[in-house]
Amino acid sequence: MKKIIMALSISSFLFTGCNFMNHDTKEKINTGGKNVGKTATEFFEGVSKGVEETLECELVLSDELQSNGIETGAFKITTDSTKTSKNILTTYLIFNKNFDANISAKAFDKKGKEIGRAITTVKGTKGQAEYFDFKFNDRTDIGTRSKIYLE
Repeated sequence: MKKIIMALSISSFLFTGCNFMNHDTKEKINTGGKNVGKTATEFFEGVSKGVEETLECELVLSDELQSNGIETGAFKITTDSTKTSKNILTTYLIFNKNFDANISAKAFDKKGKEIGRAITTVKGTKGQAEYFDFKFNDRTDIGTRSKIYLE
């Protein structure tokens, strides 16, 4: 009888110990999986940001406009009503001085070739900021990595 009780006790201990090891192992695997998931997410967010920065257009403000108190904020390139080409530049202009003149936008493709021009009348008072649209020709397609100069 003692042998049976002893065998059952040892079996019970081994079974409980294995079960504990399985639970502990599962927890470690889950923790490792969470860490890998976080790292992978950060990696893909970094890749996405890098791709976005690489494909971004660049907006350059002339020295003359800067000396006239103009600064740029956010900008975006959108499609016109035909939705066939990206040919509208919308930019947020900040006025550090009173300003009332036409501003010309010249677009260049990623190879530095001019692809279009647009002119918009811009008027603002010191301390004001506002969005302005520059509508390029319907055939102008401002692509990735384009550069736009405001003069």
